[in-house]
Amino acid sequence: MNTNYSAIPRTTFSESQSQDDDDFDHNYASKLPRSSEPTSLKLLPLNGYLKPGSSFDLYDDNDSRSYDHDEIDKFDVDNYPLIVGGIGKGSGLPGAVFNLTTSIIGAGIMALPATMKVLGLVLGFALIVLMGVLSEISVELLVRFSVHYKVTSYGEIVQCALGRSARTLSEICIILNNAGILVVYLIIIGDVMSGSAHHVGVFDQLMGSGAWDHRKLVILVVVLVFLAPLCALEKMDSLSLTSAASVALAVVFVMVSCAIAFVKLLEGKIESPRMMPDFESRKAILDLLVVIPIMTNAYVCHFNVQPIYNELKGRSPEKMNRVGRITTFLCVVVYAFTAFSGYLLFGQNTESDVLTNFDMDLGIPFSSTLNYVVRFGYILHLVLVFPVIHFSLRQTVDALVFKGASPLSESRKRFFGLTVVLLALIYIGSTMIPNIWTAFKLTGATTAVSLGFIFPSLIALRLSRRGGDLSFGEKLLSWTMLLLAVIVSIAGVIGNIYSINSQSE
Repeated sequence: MNTNYSAIPRTTFSESQSQDDDDFDHNYASKLPRSSEPTSLKLLPLNGYLKPGSSFDLYDDNDSRSYDHDEIDKFDVDNYPLIVGGIGKGSGLPGAVFNLTTSIIGAGIMALPATMKVLGLVLGFALIVLMGVLSEISVELLVRFSVHYKVTSYGEIVQCALGRSARTLSEICIILNNAGILVVYLIIIGDVMSGSAHHVGVFDQLMGSGAWDHRKLVILVVVLVFLAPLCALEKMDSLSLTSAASVALAVVFVMVSCAIAFVKLLEGKIESPRMMPDFESRKAILDLLVVIPIMTNAYVCHFNVQPIYNELKGRSPEKMNRVGRITTFLCVVVYAFTAFSGYLLFGQNTESDVLTNFDMDLGIPFSSTLNYVVRFGYILHLVLVFPVIHFSLRQTVDALVFKGASPLSESRKRFFGLTVVLLALIYIGSTMIPNIWTAFKLTGATTAVSLGFIFPSLIALRLSRRGGDLSFGEKLLSWTMLLLAVIVSIAGVIGNIYSINSQSE
């Protein structure tokens, strides 16, 4: 059959459409919505997990099998979700790459130069590449098993492999992780535009003191005027253009910072960088334990993989793998150049948010203009990335809080209500958390490592026992990734506890 199917959750309006078994006949098919393309009604079993080829297609004109009324009467509809749909336009490979890249390259890139200050250039670069490769492997495992078991979200594949409780835990992780990321975006916007304790804001440099010095007010205006309209878009593929623009702005930031670092390097104005981490003091070791989990934050996009795959035109696991590999390559390049150039420019004075360092004289011609270009460009980038992360946050909150309700796309009142409430809570969070380093080191050691590595490894290992066709090498890699993720998480939590205790003393 040349048709696609879009899933409607079992606990939705399809339940209210249930009729007596005697009324469930072929006449019911005529009441289903039709598209211009061939469509069908397909029922997929929910008992535990779905084996390939186990769908029960009642109204497939190309199906040579026939089902009489007695057969249909014995059929337990309650065990099957309704799937009906046709071919949609979807997004092409470039749009999917832009959306996935946007999910990855966000505020985390601003913390990478500071990680180089702790890790050194050699170990820092090695971890950037290693995290990128492991993240891509985990994404491909997710895609493979999601398609194999015909699930359409991160939570569904977790439930398929690990049960309902694990799905709830994964959804809580997604909510905390995404909310933390969006809070970080607003913190950066506020620090750059209004300034912080140690750095001057853009508005203050341009116009002097005024109402724009009030960080909370500036963030509120940005949320209401720019972010709220973008977050009101209902489909992921509607954000493809903004995603493309945000990626372009990130590239501009990298090019400008690299050009400045290269010029200063030629002029001999850059101090000798650290090549390896410092193990000589207790503080250095604690910083090392905290920094590694921050690196795991850099590639977490797994909660957006299924939505992007669902809207991919001509989707297939192979095509989605191409999307993932192109995205990973782009991110590794952007991350490496950003981390190197930022650390080389500012050395031991590199802030946890390197963007705030661009308020000083860089010691090159047109320094002031370049500072404004870097800061304004990346603030615009964050504004365009914000709705992509908010999209998956809203979907996950809806699935967790409004179980059994109609799809979010069918309830505009609930859609806009969730959007407003989430934006309000994120704004409040941005006014309470002191800096992005605090947010990243907490989420990196807990939610980020769980979503990016622990859950995908467990999914692959569990579903491989059900005929998931995992090779020995893939099983070994999954176990290795799981073990490393657990070690990083435990070390990160311990490092955070000691760091908090040290600051309190």
